Amino acid sequence: MNPLFPDFESHLIEVNGVKIMARKGGSGQPLLLLHGHPQTHAIWHRVAQQLAKSFTVVMTDLRGYGDSSKPQGTQDHLNYSKRVMALDQIEVMRHFGFSEFDVLAHDRGARVAHRLALDHPKAVKRLVLLDIAPTLAMYEKTSNQFARSYWHWFFLIQPAPMPERLIEADPATYIRDVLGRRSAGLAPFDARALAEYVRCIELPGAAHGLCEDYRASAGIDLVHDQLDLDDKNFVEQPLLILWGEQGVVHQCFEPLKEWSKVAVNVQGKALPCGHYIPEEAPELLLNQVKLFLN
Repeated sequence: MNPLFPDFESHLIEVNGVKIMARKGGSGQPLLLLHGHPQTHAIWHRVAQQLAKSFTVVMTDLRGYGDSSKPQGTQDHLNYSKRVMALDQIEVMRHFGFSEFDVLAHDRGARVAHRLALDHPKAVKRLVLLDIAPTLAMYEKTSNQFARSYWHWFFLIQPAPMPERLIEADPATYIRDVLGRRSAGLAPFDARALAEYVRCIELPGAAHGLCEDYRASAGIDLVHDQLDLDDKNFVEQPLLILWGEQGVVHQCFEPLKEWSKVAVNVQGKALPCGHYIPEEAPELLLNQVKLFLN
């Protein structure tokens, strides 16, 4: 039994040429939870039990992260594109028998969720995206402040194996530096969750997987996103955007304004916390999610 998720079943599911780690629990309408960098599904440990009272909750580790597969990246990084990562999640939900579901996603997982909504509009009913602006907008509007604060965006996309080698030299310190440099430092993180993030980044291929995620976002994902804009292919599902008023996204972008350019039914607000909303402000998050999804 996992101490962070005592009432959830663990699964390792073969889909789309990889194995995806998933936990499933609760009952009711299906709700898919997707984590961000440099974390795993453990980010949801403060909200999953409550959500499981109203939903059938499925939490996964994205490909390249946690206990999911970490395939070698292709030259064009296509196999870490958000399009491919979204298909992983579609197949996971199909494995559990869900053809339609809601999505709650943070950070990198929210970028996967954005692509899920565009590529699989009949499967995704509603989305809650946490502390991001659209990828294309964030790259196009990069400022000095953003580049300094989100330094890892530009470090991780450097050609292999340089960033991988530096992360692998001291992976535990990488985790603590990335998490600890945010507005709240390391204070919000449960020691058990932090230990899980460290364990997973020390797994073979983990550094490469997260680098490939970012390399794809700085390349092939931007191509896909621009094509959608050109074709006026917008997110049509109800979309709730939440972000931390102490975070970089709030300081450097206007999340509602940017999402309104790529989605037709958007609402949202800033919450009094930093980037890691599920761990910093779980009760506030739960209140917003339940209001929106119910």
